[in-house]
Amino acid sequence: MFENVLVANRGEIAVRIIQSCSDLGVTSVAVYSDADETAKHVRMADEAYHIGGSKAQDSYLDREALLEAAREGGVDAIHPGYGFLAENESFATAVENSEFVWIGPPSSVMADFGEKTRSRTIMAEADVPIVPGTTEPAPDPDDVRAFADEHGYPLAIKADGGGGGRGLKIVHGPDEIESKYQDAVREGEAYFDNPSVYIETFLTDPRHIEVQIIADRHGNVRHLGERDCSIQRRQQKLVEESPSPVLDDETREEICEAARRGAAEAGYVNAGTVEFLYEDGDYYFLEVNARIQVEHPVTEELTGIDLVKWQLRIAAGEELTISQDEIEPRGAAMEFRINAEDPDNDFIPLPGTLSSYEPPRGIGVRVDDGVDEGDAIAPFYDSMFSKVIVTGADRDEVIARGKRALSESTVEGVPTTIPFHRRLLVDEGFLSNEHTTNYVDRELVDE
Repeated sequence: MFENVLVANRGEIAVRIIQSCSDLGVTSVAVYSDADETAKHVRMADEAYHIGGSKAQDSYLDREALLEAAREGGVDAIHPGYGFLAENESFATAVENSEFVWIGPPSSVMADFGEKTRSRTIMAEADVPIVPGTTEPAPDPDDVRAFADEHGYPLAIKADGGGGGRGLKIVHGPDEIESKYQDAVREGEAYFDNPSVYIETFLTDPRHIEVQIIADRHGNVRHLGERDCSIQRRQQKLVEESPSPVLDDETREEICEAARRGAAEAGYVNAGTVEFLYEDGDYYFLEVNARIQVEHPVTEELTGIDLVKWQLRIAAGEELTISQDEIEPRGAAMEFRINAEDPDNDFIPLPGTLSSYEPPRGIGVRVDDGVDEGDAIAPFYDSMFSKVIVTGADRDEVIARGKRALSESTVEGVPTTIPFHRRLLVDEGFLSNEHTTNYVDRELVDE
């Protein structure tokens, strides 16, 4: 096992990694920007190094500053968390070529899944269903017209390096093809330095299902069950739960095995998530997130497996000691993302100082956060500062426990998404499992 690990991130995920390092007896080395000099992850780490200005590009996205901090701290390995440089192939390559170990999937695998057409090809070769569409880039709007002639509308033009809704343009008719194509190309180049686009049939009202996988360097690949992430706002997840209330046991087994099979085909190593769209009884591969996910605690709570600890152990060369048959998720869990946003004003982020912060406690409640009372929510980074995860015997108990936990939460100084979550837990469509990825925007956003 490593002696020292650099945590190349901030906020609640940095705290989470520091905790697993502590459990393993590993020295944690934090990094911080000007804005984060007194942040919780800095206070908790064994050591901490300043890496630059408050803006992310001047600190957490500064590769050389991170590598220099690793050298100064004398670390063995670097954990990128999620966001920032976690899925940046060139940064992963730089770490792999340095004296440090990269705690994540190999850069070659990240490259494969960073290009969506390549990832679709890999999954198709592993007999994993993919959304009908192209597996090669579409170099011209005429390719879109030809696809529409065969498959009809609506269709999606997607940036080959895209994700999170960026570089995604939906086309409802032939008059939109030219402009949407050019928009997708521009966004792909701007956000992902990749102007290539591809085409898919657009699923109008799907559920978003993802499968947690973990794999070692010895050829062992395991799935740890699925999560339903269909409660989204503009393709940004708000609530995640497991098990998915829309899947029957047979489909659940099929989709989880498909994820495991696809990850094995790709030579995947470390933790990752295989994402699917599910509609009218069919499921289709969407993408792979080659990193730890925000919602990983949902799976940890149901399986009892510390995913971050296993990330460290796998990167250190250890073999998975858990067989697939031994992984048996129990009960149900739900995660609520607590963001410093005003849900009644288009979810606009509103940073500030937490004049009061009392997270919920009690049986079946876990809180992962990156703040304490008196800390500031900086305007330079993502607005999520906490996650409330509740567990229970089944979905009904989880919902009841979620109501209790959210009502016990006290946050003053910034608006939060807690009122939205409390409304969701009494919404008939959500309670009766009628929601899809469009449900929040269509039914709840104006409440």
